[in-house]
Amino acid sequence: MNKIKLFCFPFAGGAAASYSQWRQYMDPVIDLRPIELAARGRRMRESNYNSIDDAVNDVFNIIKDELKQGPYALYGHSMGSMITFELAYKIKAADYPGPIHCFFTGRAAPQISRDKKRRLHHLDDKQFKEQLLEMGGTPKEFFEHPELLEVFLPLLKGDFRLTETYIHPPKDAPLDCDITVMSGRQDEDLEEEVEAFRVHTKGNCNIHYFDGGHFFIYEEQPRVLEIINQSLKKSAGL
Repeated sequence: MNKIKLFCFPFAGGAAASYSQWRQYMDPVIDLRPIELAARGRRMRESNYNSIDDAVNDVFNIIKDELKQGPYALYGHSMGSMITFELAYKIKAADYPGPIHCFFTGRAAPQISRDKKRRLHHLDDKQFKEQLLEMGGTPKEFFEHPELLEVFLPLLKGDFRLTETYIHPPKDAPLDCDITVMSGRQDEDLEEEVEAFRVHTKGNCNIHYFDGGHFFIYEEQPRVLEIINQSLKKSAGL
């Protein structure tokens, strides 16, 4: 059979390179395909999106020709989780072959209100940097380089605006594929908010918790990739 393509979408401020270390852990049957979003990496000169829908439309156009070429799955962390969710429904509405599996990490279910969650995109730069350090995932040394901050802070604020203003549109039916959800126990999302993903599939929903914060996917990288490998091989009947 063809390799299983795993299209990956990054978190706020992340780029395709955010998943570069994953290749060493991937099963040979899986073709890791990190997708570069606008305004970062090799697309740095492009403008950032105005909404999650804009991002979904963009990445759909990037990958749509490959969706009929064999089995594939979708993965997203945090902001990428929302892109993955809405993309799966866009693919379904466009009558393209659906994913064999979807992975959602670092984010509560999309229908959970963000009103009581931490909101960062409107903060001034000093407060914004303090909150980023508290969340983890951004080295303290990074903030000592003004030339990096000049580029990176607007991108991050733009991405946080996308996720913090996202409103979940009700769906007509759950997804057809199995889904896997992963969350850090020290992240801000409550267990019942993570468990709420179960309503979004007609198939199996497997939920895993890790001792870590928002970026547990790096703290627990080998275990995260083991779950992805095994889930994809099971969904592909291997």
